[in-house]
Amino acid sequence: MITYLEAIREAQAHALAADPRVYLYGQDIATFGGAFKATKNLAQAYPGRVLDSPISEDAIVGSAIGAAIEGMRPIVEMQFADFSTVAFNQIVNQAATLHWRTGVPCPIIVRLPSGGTPGSGPFHSQSLEAIYAHYPGLIIVTPATVEDAYSMLLESITIEDPVIFCEHKMLYGETGEVPDGEYLIPFGEANITRRGNHVTIVAFSRMVLLANKVADKLAKEGISVEVIDPRTTSPLDRDSILESVEKTGRLVVVDEADPYCGMASEIAGLAACEALDALKAPVQKITPPHTPVPATAHLEQLWIPSVERIEQAVRATMAGNRVARAG
Repeated sequence: MITYLEAIREAQAHALAADPRVYLYGQDIATFGGAFKATKNLAQAYPGRVLDSPISEDAIVGSAIGAAIEGMRPIVEMQFADFSTVAFNQIVNQAATLHWRTGVPCPIIVRLPSGGTPGSGPFHSQSLEAIYAHYPGLIIVTPATVEDAYSMLLESITIEDPVIFCEHKMLYGETGEVPDGEYLIPFGEANITRRGNHVTIVAFSRMVLLANKVADKLAKEGISVEVIDPRTTSPLDRDSILESVEKTGRLVVVDEADPYCGMASEIAGLAACEALDALKAPVQKITPPHTPVPATAHLEQLWIPSVERIEQAVRATMAGNRVARAG
């Protein structure tokens, strides 16, 4: 058993050992192992290939794009997902479009420690999966389990497209098993973490764990909940979601990101456009309110979707009712 954080570290170590083109770049990742120690001891094991960067996200990603053009496979770390917006031009205008403009691949990975942590406030707690999913040319990965974090990071290294790898900080301490060797998970293939017949929950990243808890609790009452973890927001496994909604006739979507123009809205729109005849109740969206992330720990815990809110939504959709909107 290892932790989610250790799985990310081991995947990077495996990549460094297997491919001399791989290198790691980010703020304090060589000297201190990064803000969350995801690269601890790797600089000593692979000298010259785990490099401290200047405090410039724009330069970090820009240099990685240049290195990728020349045949390298950089993995860059943002200290927090929020800081990646400083490199937004490099990511969405340069990396995402490079192959389409020039025919030259751009195999870079941008690791984003994402999501809310108590007291971290609006500059260190955002979930940006939907924002980056808006831009074609990017692969957006949102692993919810230790196995997925390990396998999908290794898969990210093998492809020719830029990958935004969103790792939730509150998952770093979760434990699980990782497969021996390279067990790669195809992008765009959802994981059905619970099978059910009455209600479908689609959840992303850490919200999958909360959805599983609700499904396990309600199963004792005879409410059969199917939980779908898309694992990537782009590409999105639309078929698995639609098949589940057509089977259950009810849909709850749980997303830690903003309610406006996010993945919850995307999934709800997918169901409304392509599975409307199957729906027996209104689609429920469980998200934070449309506000910046609160700076105080107790308000942030109220802001983030909870097990209680998800359970309330499932019960409401079983009754054919709506729940209060967060946004």
